[in-house]
Amino acid sequence: MTKPFTPNDLVRYIYQEMSEGENEKLVQALREDGTLMQEYLELLSTIDQLDQLILQPSEKVVKGIIKKANSTGLEKIKSF
Repeated sequence: MTKPFTPNDLVRYIYQEMSEGENEKLVQALREDGTLMQEYLELLSTIDQLDQLILQPSEKVVKGIIKKANSTGLEKIKSF
């Protein structure tokens, strides 16, 4: 009986956190199970999209931080 692989297993595979034996079993499962392969490809796509995100705080958050810094005697922080 083949071990059913979970999304966590796929993430471990993507980030190379599996043992060599687990790796080989998962690769074989990916070859044999189209659904598992589709899930793997979707995870790769999601990780790629997350890696491309550029996160920046909103202007409201920046102003709040500056206001808090000014109220605590940390006036040397410059606004952007």
